Order: sequence, then C-alpha cells, then structure tokens
Amino acid sequence: MSNFNHIIQDETPVLVDCWAVWCTHCKPVPEILKQVKIEIGDKVRIIKIDIDKNPAFANQWHVQGVPMLMLFKEGKMIWRHAGALPASVLIEKIKPYINR
Repeated sequence: MSNFNHIIQDETPVLVDCWAVWCTHCKPVPEILKQVKIEIGDKVRIIKIDIDKNPAFANQWHVQGVPMLMLFKEGKMIWRHAGALPASVLIEKIKPYINR
C-alpha cells in the first residue's frame, strides 16, 4: 500500500484499473488500456490492482464494484468511473486531466 501511495504522488497521472479474476466485465479492460497507452503514451501511467488480493485498497478507496477506473495525480484522485468504457471514450474522459 505504501508503494501505491508513493506512485500516485507523481505529477504524471496514474490510471488505476481495479479488477478481479471472477469479473466478466473486467475481461475487455486490458485491451482497452493497451489502446489508451498507445494513444496517450508516457503522459499516463497505468496500473492494475486486484481487489481480492488488496482488500485494504478497495476499502480505502471505496471500490464496491469492478471494473473501477480511477485517475490519480499528485496524491489525489481526480477522476473515477465504475464500469468499462470503450478506449476512445476513456481517452476523451481522461485527456483533460492529463494535459493540465
């Protein structure tokens, strides 16, 4: 958990994909995130957190369902969305936060 807190302190936004092995709606998200990374590149860091292996994280950030996407910058959550989004929609949603 302390490693996560260190990671999100950065000026580079961190997109967090909260997921679980049993989650069928989580299955397309890795491919979506791959497309986001291709489009946005190093302007965003993407990490995945398995909520079953990290229940303290899920509790701290109030993750009650998956997939849950959250964007952090300089230690603060600046955007979150429950559910998967098409890559083009996700990119449009987070671009304003990345280009600040």
